[in-house]
Amino acid sequence: MRASPGPRPSRRLGFLRVVTGDYPAAAASHQQALTLARRAGDRLAEGASLSHLGLVQHLAGDYPAAAASHQQALTLFGDLGNRLGQAEAFNRLGELATRAADTGQARERHSQALAIARDLGAAPEEARALEGLGHSDLHDGNPGQAAPHLRQALAIYQRIGAPAARRVQEALHHHRLAATTPEPPASGRQQRRPSTAHTPPDSPKP
Repeated sequence: MRASPGPRPSRRLGFLRVVTGDYPAAAASHQQALTLARRAGDRLAEGASLSHLGLVQHLAGDYPAAAASHQQALTLFGDLGNRLGQAEAFNRLGELATRAADTGQARERHSQALAIARDLGAAPEEARALEGLGHSDLHDGNPGQAAPHLRQALAIYQRIGAPAARRVQEALHHHRLAATTPEPPASGRQQRRPSTAHTPPDSPKP
């Protein structure tokens, strides 16, 4: 009898469907991966599948479902002691809270993510937490508080070569914050189109 291939092929199919913009099919693939992970008793794969499912649900605009998936992932990663998974889940929940205009909850979640990311030296999640804090400040009409958060996020994104640097540059220029503190490298001084005042989810990656 052939062994089950496990959840990984379904997750890969989900990633491909996100690229094509077929979010319902992508969600179905990640749901299948989740089912297989649970059937196999693979809790780490279960957490990863919940995280990917939550990202697809966020991209599709199903925010309550996305929040539920990320909350389940957060609980599971906590049980496993997977702190990087916790940081990612805290950031995703913070982004959803900002979208729901619950900036108090957003700040709490991003601050939790920031503390873990800095302790682990996890630069991508540190930058995402700082970006999320900046957008919470902007949402509350506090650009002066947003500027240092966004600029720290930009510096990290640029250092690690993350495409998200462009998104933060756009936010800084749109809110006229680019000239309030010293600029990072020249690429951060180019005028770009405005950005929305929340952190969009990155497309899930294999």
